[in-house]
Amino acid sequence: MSNTSDPSSLPRANPRPGGRSARVQAAVHAAVRELQESGDRADVNVPAIAAKAGVTPSTIYRRWGDIKQLLADVAVEQLRPETPPADVGSFDGDLRAWLEQYIEEMSSTLGRSMLRDVLGTPDAADAGRCMGFCTMQIDVIRERAVARGDSTVPNEVVIDKVLAPAMYRILFGKEPPTKAELNAWVDSALG
Repeated sequence: MSNTSDPSSLPRANPRPGGRSARVQAAVHAAVRELQESGDRADVNVPAIAAKAGVTPSTIYRRWGDIKQLLADVAVEQLRPETPPADVGSFDGDLRAWLEQYIEEMSSTLGRSMLRDVLGTPDAADAGRCMGFCTMQIDVIRERAVARGDSTVPNEVVIDKVLAPAMYRILFGKEPPTKAELNAWVDSALG
């Protein structure tokens, strides 16, 4: 497994702290998510987050620098996979099932918002962590396939031929990719 597939090897803007710092981070992240769920993006600002989290605005600025970096940090944590991809019995099937679920989640209003938050900072570390999450999921799919004797393709092929066009459409297209388009991209990737 390459280092890019291990999110702990990727640079973090804010290392996961312990003790009081962990409680502050958890409270601030929870406040951001709660304000985001209210539906009005204008309500997601440092004073409102600080008041809801029970911290001072200076704590937020000291820790995250600005609202964009805080929103990116929260988005990355929400984008972290909680479970391995489903095992449907083949490399092709596992890959299609994971991609379909992933694209559906990223195409949602919340998914698009999180992607834009991650990409809204000048620091590429958060985007790199998201890439690492995808690579980890593909690695799990590949390792299962190899154990079954299935043929596979490198992560870069899946990323370049499937995830890249899908993400471009999600972020910049009028409509997210269709299931037919996704399957055509997977067919091309698998050759």
